[in-house]
Amino acid sequence: MKILKKTKDILIAVVIIVAIWQVTIWVTDIEEALLPPPITVAKAIVSMLVNGVFFVHLKASLSRFLVGYLSAAILAVVLGLSLGRIQKLWDIANPIVQVLRPVSPIAWSPFIVLWFGIGSTPAIVIIFIAAFFPILLSTISGVKKVDSTYLKLARNLEIKQPHLMSKIIFPAAFPAIANGLHIGIGTAWIFLVSGEMVGSQSGLGYLIVDARNLLRLDLVLAGIIFIGICGLLLDRGIRLLERWIERQWGMSPSD
Repeated sequence: MKILKKTKDILIAVVIIVAIWQVTIWVTDIEEALLPPPITVAKAIVSMLVNGVFFVHLKASLSRFLVGYLSAAILAVVLGLSLGRIQKLWDIANPIVQVLRPVSPIAWSPFIVLWFGIGSTPAIVIIFIAAFFPILLSTISGVKKVDSTYLKLARNLEIKQPHLMSKIIFPAAFPAIANGLHIGIGTAWIFLVSGEMVGSQSGLGYLIVDARNLLRLDLVLAGIIFIGICGLLLDRGIRLLERWIERQWGMSPSD
């Protein structure tokens, strides 16, 4: 029943968006070249699915995304667990992190292209930077907020590393880590498109740039829709993984 209700809500939302889109075209009388109507974009989507163009670019984007995001997630969680436990180390690293964190990954693109050339690597590096800091800071925050009762109990039971980290600290900090993973996956997916606009010859970002150069705004909008749907599916996937891990630890009901 819950799945049916969610599906119904999604369909209603889609109908509302499409209706507003079409009404806007009617009311403003905007030219189709500037804002293609929903039916034209729908035909472009079907065409891209039928001829396989979408799947070719999606495969390229997902491969880059997984390499960049997973690398950032693993490194950020490992560093976050260490920095969150060692205050002196965090005192040194904190100013560096706070200076680098606000800098947009795209601002590094001139150096990234010079250092790594063109192709997939610049996009992967940009994805890595975009995902790294949200996950790192969320992990550190989660470790610092671990209930001191757990740590006292661990000392009384003489639980030492690495069991202290794997059995006590990581599970207790996991909700904050999961929140960082959600934020990281969103920012990484956003900057994936920007990264693929820098020297890539494939991927969803390149698809949009190529369609723009051809003045095919229907394909541009189709690419934007694909990017949004894929981002939503990725977010849902990480949520399912989070719930599975919580069930393994008995942190949530097994519904």
